[in-house]
Amino acid sequence: KLCGYLQKLSGKGPLRGFRSRWFVFDPRRCYLYYFKGPQEALPLGHLDIASACFSYHQPEAGAAAAGDEAAFEVHSPGGGVAVLKAATRQDMTYWLQELQQKRWEYCNNLDAAKRDSRTSPTPSDFSKGLVAKDNPGSILSQNASAERARNILAVETSPTDLVGEQAASQPAPVQPSAINFSLKQWSTEIKNSMSSLRKGNNENRKSIFYTTEEWELLDPTPKDLEDSMALEEKRKHLAEGSKGRRLASSAFPFDFGRIPHKTRRPLKDMIGSSKNRNSSDSSPTEWYSGNGNKLVSELQLKYQSQQEELEKLKKDLLSQKELVRLLQQTVRSSQYDKYFASRLCEGVPKDKLELLHQKDDQILGLNNQLEKLNLEKDSLQQEVKNLKCKVGELNERLGMLMETIQAKDEVIMKLSRQLSECEDNTSSQSGAVNSSVATCTNKELQELDRLKDNLQGYKTQNKFLNKEILELSALRRNAEAREREWQAKYTSLEAKLCQIESKYLILLQEMKTPVCSEEQSPAREVITQLLEDALKAETSEQPEQAFFKPHLVSEYDIYGFQTVPEDDDEEKLVAKSRALDLRSLSLSENREISTGVKWENYLASTMNREMMRCVELKNLIRSGIPHEHRSKMWKWCVNLHVKKFKDSTVPGYFQTLLQNALEKQNPASKQIELDLLRTLPNNKHYSSPTSEGIQKLRNVLLAFSWRNPDIGYCQGLNRLVAIALLYLEQEDAFWCLVTIVEVFMPRDYYTKTLLGSQVDQRVFKDLMSEKLPRLHAHFEQYKVDYTLITFNWFLVVFVDSVVSDILFKIWDSFLYEGPKVIFRFALALFKYKEEEILKLQDSMSIFKYLRYFTRTILDARKLTGIAFGDLNPFPLRQIRNRRTYHLEKVRLELTELEAIREDFLRERETCVEKRDLISDDEEDS
Repeated sequence: KLCGYLQKLSGKGPLRGFRSRWFVFDPRRCYLYYFKGPQEALPLGHLDIASACFSYHQPEAGAAAAGDEAAFEVHSPGGGVAVLKAATRQDMTYWLQELQQKRWEYCNNLDAAKRDSRTSPTPSDFSKGLVAKDNPGSILSQNASAERARNILAVETSPTDLVGEQAASQPAPVQPSAINFSLKQWSTEIKNSMSSLRKGNNENRKSIFYTTEEWELLDPTPKDLEDSMALEEKRKHLAEGSKGRRLASSAFPFDFGRIPHKTRRPLKDMIGSSKNRNSSDSSPTEWYSGNGNKLVSELQLKYQSQQEELEKLKKDLLSQKELVRLLQQTVRSSQYDKYFASRLCEGVPKDKLELLHQKDDQILGLNNQLEKLNLEKDSLQQEVKNLKCKVGELNERLGMLMETIQAKDEVIMKLSRQLSECEDNTSSQSGAVNSSVATCTNKELQELDRLKDNLQGYKTQNKFLNKEILELSALRRNAEAREREWQAKYTSLEAKLCQIESKYLILLQEMKTPVCSEEQSPAREVITQLLEDALKAETSEQPEQAFFKPHLVSEYDIYGFQTVPEDDDEEKLVAKSRALDLRSLSLSENREISTGVKWENYLASTMNREMMRCVELKNLIRSGIPHEHRSKMWKWCVNLHVKKFKDSTVPGYFQTLLQNALEKQNPASKQIELDLLRTLPNNKHYSSPTSEGIQKLRNVLLAFSWRNPDIGYCQGLNRLVAIALLYLEQEDAFWCLVTIVEVFMPRDYYTKTLLGSQVDQRVFKDLMSEKLPRLHAHFEQYKVDYTLITFNWFLVVFVDSVVSDILFKIWDSFLYEGPKVIFRFALALFKYKEEEILKLQDSMSIFKYLRYFTRTILDARKLTGIAFGDLNPFPLRQIRNRRTYHLEKVRLELTELEAIREDFLRERETCVEKRDLISDDEEDS
């Protein structure tokens, strides 16, 4: 995981500087999120790495002293530049290499995903199972030459302790006088502060952001004024003591905000040190003082921030005064109006009142003009005061500059004398030595000039290449925007085309009539040719003489299930029509990205904290987990339910169970082998003995039979494991089966008697009579036992009963909420087709319709709305109470059946004529 500490340049004016931030890379969206610290829940912002460019400048002379040798830039699409700085150049190189690699992988996988919206998404760290490994669209055949070039240009480097997950335990690197607070993200700072405050105990839950006391702006007390004056005098004293401590060659000699940690050096020290250096040949003068200068700079920075806050408060006070003045004028005018109205009622002449009204208006106008003039006078006085302050500062700077020039003149004079002395000394030396030294000096100067030219050329080349990269990126972004627009139009047209073709296939099926005579009419020949064209498989070569080339449907869907059967032509037409309707629905849903955006936002908010159960997550799961996040979410749901079981086991528990089941005799292994190829024959992951899913399915079932010998193996467990393996690895699928059998379902649900399954069918009958009374009465009228159909729904959680898209949405909610979801969706399926079933008026047609009607339900959104909306309220306590009630009744019935069986066995042993009768179980054994 790419994460670690970096310093980000932010702020404006005097507050602009590097601030330490915790950066985390998100491979799902190729975003680089930055937080105030590793423990924060909400990010302060993010950088879009997928469309960004990187650059860094070669460090100039003296850059190491300034600490900018490890800074690099991230150019965003909108033209913004984010400046980041690592602790060392080694860390900077590692970050640049990793970000380039992540951008390369994301863009390549994104291009592959654009080929087909129904293929598997970008593979990530939590894409597991058979489905994620199978999708060919997620594997991009990358350009070999580009890969070779990237490998050649790659720089091998290793990060330090400030990069990686282990860096979260390290303290954040702090720059001298760094301000680790951002005014731009102040709302996020407050949210993070509140999030951290809520984690404390109840005694510390109160914070400065929540208070019931009213507050008002008060004038400063005399004591506060004395303290502020003392602080001002102290600042002036420190400023006079530190006057002139600046490098003579600095480009900003008086800019305290730009270089806050560099203090000005007194001019006397400069002259004194110069004299000492000339007289005694001492070491070069140190231009930076010790801890005292750092303290002065910190105090100056604090004073500047306090001054800014004071100015802001003064502005607020002026605005409030202006508001009070306006309110007073309004009150005064309203009082005058009230007075005039009362006088008018008393009978005062109207002309006198009008005259008084005019005079009052003139008085008010003059008062307003007087107040405006006073305000203008105050502002002009303040401006004059500011100008005087500026003139004083300029005079002070002028004096300092004059002193600096005088000091430089003295230094120049001393250096001139030294130079003349050196020339006199060198003139006495031999001419040969002088000529050789001059020659070497000339060569060195020429070499230096050449290196400078090369350096300037490299700089120019670097600027040109950076500009070229930015331009190419802009062109690429424009092309991608156009491509997205065309893709949206194409998707809409494709959805409409799929609907039209589905209706076309149904029309062909209706017009297909049996051949009653040998004569072939032209219309029948056309229909026959159209049927042949419609049933053609998806191949690259299509006959040119075909009347109509229908939309080709993939042989398998994204889950590996076969979309069109291979045996019956009539069933092929129905299946292909259903597949086209499903594709039309999926294309329409893909245009509405609200659900996907909600998932991305939720997962981004949980990057730095553990995921927990909440109402928001439940609603997201009910709407369906996106294909790319299903592996992660299923694994999280399973671990949530079996945490107590996993904590009590030793590491390698699954492998130990599997090893014991393979080495020792297992009574369930024979039945498991018989059912492997009968599990999901219409799924390519389990269609042949050599399929990858068959071996995984065998391992999980054998390990579970060894863990739970009371159940061992029951027909139905194989289908549960097969669905789990499509998104989970072997061990996770094993714990998923443990969750379903030992946590969700009641005891004896998968035992030999299927006691729990029979109880749930009776509970479901009660719910049918309560939630769907018309349909229940209709079944009772024609004596249709619909539990013969629903029994398999409950036993295998709708596997092979509904279309695959709906199946996996049901499993999403089932793994999060538990078995109550099965009752919800079973009732929702009947309510979805309630009107169609009520139109059937005989038991045979009803039962025949019930056997296949669930495969005709394609709208998962409508079905989910019925299950979680129309059927409410749906308390779990009611289901548990009815399970307890029916469990006793079923146990009594089984006891009676067992007694009848024992009486029959005794009678068979005593009666000679019945000794030849045996039961089915005895025949199997």
